[in-house]
Amino acid sequence: MQLNLLARAKGLPPLRTAVVHPCDPPSLTAALTAADRGLIEPILIGPENKLRSIAEEAGLDLSAVRTIATPHSHASAARAVELVRAAEADAMMKGSLHTDELMGAIVARDTGLRTARRISHVFVMLVPGYDRPLLVTDAAINIEPCLEEKVDIVQNAIDLSHALGIPCPRVALLSAVETVTSKLRSTIDAAALCKMADRGQITGGLLDGPLAFDNAVSLEAARTKGIVSEVAGRADILVTPDLESGNILAKQLEYFAHAVAGGIVLGARVPVILSSRADSLESRVLSCGVAVLLRQHQASAGPAVAQ
Repeated sequence: MQLNLLARAKGLPPLRTAVVHPCDPPSLTAALTAADRGLIEPILIGPENKLRSIAEEAGLDLSAVRTIATPHSHASAARAVELVRAAEADAMMKGSLHTDELMGAIVARDTGLRTARRISHVFVMLVPGYDRPLLVTDAAINIEPCLEEKVDIVQNAIDLSHALGIPCPRVALLSAVETVTSKLRSTIDAAALCKMADRGQITGGLLDGPLAFDNAVSLEAARTKGIVSEVAGRADILVTPDLESGNILAKQLEYFAHAVAGGIVLGARVPVILSSRADSLESRVLSCGVAVLLRQHQASAGPAVAQ
């Protein structure tokens, strides 16, 4: 599955990518590896002496790579946003700085990269034994999203699925149970989201929920519980109730099921490649491939509308 996604991405022009403060060997190596594979054209932003020192330590050659010197990580994030706003970069990639610092520059009201859409994060997970890419959202940005915010979270994930070649993704709205109850807000939200999709307020996917995790990914579990659904047992997208449950689920799939997880932020003017500092090189390169496919899809759909 990973090879299929990366093969599709490699057939497209490399993405001019502002790599924000790649001041450790893993993030710098990932940027240059993605460049070597034809996925991105990196613009390295950070303290120049530190970048050179890390490159020397890791045996990396920066001679052919554009670099922009900044004094610290906060300035690196701000400069990357400026490049995007000036149309000098088509994507951003997180380096070794903290996610909050990067996102602070992106969501800044007057100088950031907001659009009319709520910003959210998706893990594109390639799970051994599951026959399709599995998208998990939101596990990194929105802590306790309300119903209106979940509308954008779901729509962002559907749009990404289209970019990945899934024309009508099956969206499972997760909870602990399959029945609607006022005791669990996630079940109320799931029911409302399904009805909103029926009314055209969410488009491009097939929604069902509430569904427990087992019913979302296992046809056998769904049959055992008597669930009749086009989504149950074959979900493409898992929408979690909140960030905590989403993050725990994604990390379990990565560390226990040995999934490869590409991370991408949606809803900004450009794709933002957002991986964990502990992610493998394989995951980081997959994230770059996902960003290439997303940007191509966005370009064909027209420019994002700034807020």
